[in-house]
Amino acid sequence: MGRGDGTGRLVSSDDADDTGTDILHVDMDAFYASVEVLDDPSLRGKPVIVGGFEGRGVVSSASYEARRFGVRSAMNVGQALRLCPTAITVRPNFERYAALSKEVMRIFHDVTPLVEPLSIDEAFLDVRGARRLWGSPGEIARTLRRRVRAETGLTCSIGVAATKHVAKMASTISKPDGLLIVAAADTEAFLRPRSVRTLWGIGPKSAEALEGRGIHTVADILDTPRSVLERSLGAATSERIWHLARGLDARVVDTTRVEKSVGHEETFDLDIDDASTLRSELRRLADRVGARLRTHGWEARTISIKVRFADFTTISRSQTLPEATAVGQRIGQAALDLFDAVDRTMPVRLVGVRAEKLRAAGVDGPALWDDDEEWRRVEGALDDAAARFGKGAITRATLLGGSRGGEALPSHPRPESMD
Repeated sequence: MGRGDGTGRLVSSDDADDTGTDILHVDMDAFYASVEVLDDPSLRGKPVIVGGFEGRGVVSSASYEARRFGVRSAMNVGQALRLCPTAITVRPNFERYAALSKEVMRIFHDVTPLVEPLSIDEAFLDVRGARRLWGSPGEIARTLRRRVRAETGLTCSIGVAATKHVAKMASTISKPDGLLIVAAADTEAFLRPRSVRTLWGIGPKSAEALEGRGIHTVADILDTPRSVLERSLGAATSERIWHLARGLDARVVDTTRVEKSVGHEETFDLDIDDASTLRSELRRLADRVGARLRTHGWEARTISIKVRFADFTTISRSQTLPEATAVGQRIGQAALDLFDAVDRTMPVRLVGVRAEKLRAAGVDGPALWDDDEEWRRVEGALDDAAARFGKGAITRATLLGGSRGGEALPSHPRPESMD
């Protein structure tokens, strides 16, 4: 199994058997870092960290050269630089990443309309209907890899399998810049030696629960009675893992998949104890969340906040709104109400705002009266100004002076719409 730094990768030969495979999982390699290297070739072959320049920033992405020192996404930049002192830190450029993501997704759609984006840099493809035009799944995967490199200058890794779960595992194992095909008949042999931690949906706590009972590999799961799995993981999770360990995954490529949430969070340069400053930052993040919702035509029914204190204790709070909204003012007020109810006993290191339970905008029809009508007009004007003059051209007076952190990072950013 590849370890995330490119060591231990497995790839298929050009004549690999792809019988019974219809699903591709395509994953761009260290996407943000690779885009930075593409735009600045002097970075090639060097350890690159994409994140805030300040030591309190968070790593958004790291090149494979940096990963071999133990640098990982979501790691504190200060810690990453201690692990890899020679790393070059680059500030994220999310607009550039989104533009290249759109190019990549268009290549996928040229091959098949059955594309399910998982994030800005990965997607599932169902290619069963594309065989007559493009060849076997293995041939399609090789064509996609060539096109992505030729048309964007970036590399991707692809897993080809009979199910989504196995295809995703295969792409991970083949990274970077690899292709791994698992024929349907080879699924069990492929899965048996894998760590339980590689199964899709097994988090650290579930893995620890299994390993505590001596269950370390998929083969161990296959040899374990379901009653034991149930006691370790609970009924729902144990049933899912029991099926996945046998290569059984009924999930299809879903082209209508809607993101479950949209969020932004910010790690401060210095711990902050001033309530008015924290409230201003929550307003800033709420406005950004609202703008993303409107860009994608979504509304949210639930708003949540995340607060991390100086000792790294992290809490979250959520509130369900009477009506779904994409209005930043409404999202911000909900976030502030939640924040005001938090018992703050020490300075704050990070805050975040997230919109959840998303739905298409306007599905409930027009309300008899709209309490947010004025704010909708104001924020519509802000959206127009951002489209014409760039983000941040107009902002709240209370937010002037810049943020207190290295970067307000989106959580699991989605690819741009294909429309």
